[in-house]
Amino acid sequence: MFGIHDFGLFVTSCIVLNITPGPDTFYILGRGMAQGRAAGVASALGIGTGALVHTLAAAFGLSALLAASASAFLVIKIAGALYLIYLGARMLFTRAAASAAIPARFDSSGFLAVYRQGLLTNVLNPKVALFYLAFMPQFMDAASPDKFAAFMVLGLTFVTTGTLWCLLLAWLSSLLGHKLRDSPKFSTILNRAAGALFVALGVRLAVSR
Repeated sequence: MFGIHDFGLFVTSCIVLNITPGPDTFYILGRGMAQGRAAGVASALGIGTGALVHTLAAAFGLSALLAASASAFLVIKIAGALYLIYLGARMLFTRAAASAAIPARFDSSGFLAVYRQGLLTNVLNPKVALFYLAFMPQFMDAASPDKFAAFMVLGLTFVTTGTLWCLLLAWLSSLLGHKLRDSPKFSTILNRAAGALFVALGVRLAVSR
């Protein structure tokens, strides 16, 4: 269908790639442990939406333009790195009382804010765009006239398996952090640990080649 071949192998590859620890994994674990299940779920859904944006970009050929332009790649990479560092710095320097209150008062506005943050951390990572360009075509017939549809089917499959895994991570990480978040002291430690993790992820993205 649409020139897609070895679809079963593709799905298996998606699952293996999704469960392999990476920046998204650590981002969701940090949010879930520090701020609870709602924050973890919001992050997972935001990252899933970001992956959908990358799917559309690849299907429309925008990712190919990014791959061909070193300047565009650098600008987006630095923007993504700075955003992660900014999020991490906010969590590092949050006062203990405010930090402890986050899980208990995590309302819809907080959910949307964390969702947007997860979305931006994924969209502003150009390495994700390059991954789509390198991975998806291996399961597409080069002569197929339906490359757009093929990119969409493969991309949506990858997004679906990835989002399900991310939601599981959000749930598990919130369980791990539940007892610790009941203590203001440990709640602060968790938030600062998550903040340090986000800063490290931002630096890692900034220096990546």
